[in-house]
Amino acid sequence: MNTKYLEQAKKRIPNIPVLINVISRRVRQLNNPETRSLVKPDGLFMEKVDLALKEVAEGKLTAEIGLTSNETPSSEGNVITL
Repeated sequence: MNTKYLEQAKKRIPNIPVLINVISRRVRQLNNPETRSLVKPDGLFMEKVDLALKEVAEGKLTAEIGLTSNETPSSEGNVITL
């Protein structure tokens, strides 16, 4: 795990449990061959967790917490709803 990206991601999403959920959900999405990364990988074999951390660190991916199930999803792109 790239600690530089982790520290930058923690600045964007300071709530650690929320950050963990965002990263784990994004890694599951990135494991799907049809899903593309929102950022350029640092290398050919960059780990999916590092890609997800880089996406959050660069502000390409954010989190949204829904309080009720009746709310409509956000129209913003690149938002992971928890």
